[in-house]
This record gives sequence, C-alpha cells and structure tokens, in this order.
Amino acid sequence: MNDAPPDSRWLPAFLEAQAAEAGAARNTILGYGRDLNDFAGFLQAKGLSYATLTRENIETYLIRCEADGLAKSTRARRLSAIRQLFRFAYEEGWRADNPAIRISGPGRAKRLPKTLSLEEVEALLEAARDQGRSARDQIRNRCLMELLYATGMRVSELVSLPVSAARGDPRMLLVRGKGDKERMVPLSPPAREALADWLRARDAAEEEAHVRHRAPSSRFLFPSPGKEGHLTRQSFHRLLKDIAVNAGISPAKVTPHVLRHAFATHLLQGGADLRAIQMLLGHADLSTTEIYTHVLDERLKELVLQHHPLAKPRGNRHGDA
Repeated sequence: MNDAPPDSRWLPAFLEAQAAEAGAARNTILGYGRDLNDFAGFLQAKGLSYATLTRENIETYLIRCEADGLAKSTRARRLSAIRQLFRFAYEEGWRADNPAIRISGPGRAKRLPKTLSLEEVEALLEAARDQGRSARDQIRNRCLMELLYATGMRVSELVSLPVSAARGDPRMLLVRGKGDKERMVPLSPPAREALADWLRARDAAEEEAHVRHRAPSSRFLFPSPGKEGHLTRQSFHRLLKDIAVNAGISPAKVTPHVLRHAFATHLLQGGADLRAIQMLLGHADLSTTEIYTHVLDERLKELVLQHHPLAKPRGNRHGDA
C-alpha cells in the first residue's frame, strides 16, 4: 500500500479526480464538497483521521446527522459521498478497505414520478399543432413537443440543441447532457416529420432576417433574440402550460419533466429494456431509472382493483349477475 497523504489533501484530491476523470458536473462537485466538508468537521472535532477511522466512526457521524434532524434524502446523499471518497482512497492505495461500503443507508422516502397517460400525451401533441400566434410558431411548437416526447430529453437539452445536430433528416439525435456527457436518442417518424417542417420554416425565417437586417445565422435549432441565443427553459415551461390548457388538461399536471417521465413509463409499458431506457434518459445510475418499475406496479394495482371480479365488494358479486 502507498503512504496515505495528510488529511488536508484527501478532499481536494478526491474532488479534483471527480472533475477530471469522472467528468462530474460542477453542481455535483459542489455537492460532494458540501457534504464531505461537514464530515471532515466531524472527524476533526473527534480527533479522527481518514486513514484510520472505522465503520463505527462513520455510523456515529450518521447517527449525529439524524439527531440534527437531517432528512433521509440528505443523510443518504452524505453516506453516498463518503462511500465515493473511500472507494477513491482504496483505488489510490491510501487504505486497504472501504469502511463505508457495508453501511446500510437510511433509505429515501419513495416519491413516484408524476406521469401522463398515452391519451393525455396524444392530446398535448395535437394541441401543439394550433398553439402559436403565427404558422411558424405553430410549426415550432409542434416540433418542440414531438422531440421532447420522442426522446425523453431534459428541457435544457431540448432548447439548447444545435441546429447542426438536426441536419440531414437524422434517425438519431446527438444530445449533450449532464456533465457534458453525450448520448444518442432515436427519433420517431412523427418527430422526424415535425423536425423537417420546422427546419424549413426556421431556415426561411433566418434567410429573410439576413436579407432585411443582415442578421447573423444562429447555431441553435430553436433560436431566440435573448442573451442565451435560444429559447429559454422558462419560455418553454410557459408554452407547455398554454398547450395543456388547450388540450383540456390541468396545467398544474403538465411540466417538461412530467413528459420525460411519460416517455420512460410508456417505453417500459411497451416492453423496453430498463437499461436501454437508462441510456436514453442519460441516467448515470440504473437505480434512478428503476423507479419507473414502481410506477408500473402502481398502475397494475389500480387495474386489479378496478377490473378484477374478486376486488369488487362481496355484496355486489352475486347481485350483479
């Protein structure tokens, strides 16, 4: 084993490695830093060292976190950060073990993702065709909705798509997601048709703006005159609420993320492999994708309770005959 560095180098070395090697996003690095700094303060107060602390020391820290009233999700996140730190230390040869690996987490309160039925999504897609002050806006809005549902993209990924990714009638789109990681997502025939229509309308409008005002070309698929240069997440969020109203669906029920959940849930209902859905959504961990199986479990329970004869009140079973 290599000699472990002084305690003051453990966190900087770990965070640098996460940024450089794992390609973690800036917010992820900041989150690790906050959680592990709290843990470091605990160790310092107890006179403990990273190189020699035990599983019991970590469990004592987690008990203190619970006593401080931290939520289950926060405690689970802190334990995850500690595990990652000691896995890194083990791989670097600073420790012969990972003292956190066998500690059971507090678990998370299960919150099933809200989703939409297939009929509701179809109503939204249909309503998007007529949403907008001009024909060009309507073509754009239909394209936005078709792409979002066909690919399960995050709204930030959708609005910032480069126009170069959409040229040539692609069957797949290259999407740059969290941590700058790229993935390929397939396009359905309706999405490809909507995309082709929008490209024609977009390019014609851009050519007209260039002739009239010498306006430069935009590198974005959904350009906007704002400082970001493309349609903002907030603008799309408002647009989606308007589309929901026109589709006869409560706007409180519809968000970009709910459409992402609908994409995943409908794929799973259609028999798609969970790992394939993980890749399409850009989830780093399969456990994040597995929550959609719980959505299906709830749907199955509802179906049984509504339609199974044994689920009906006993007094009605013979009287209905």
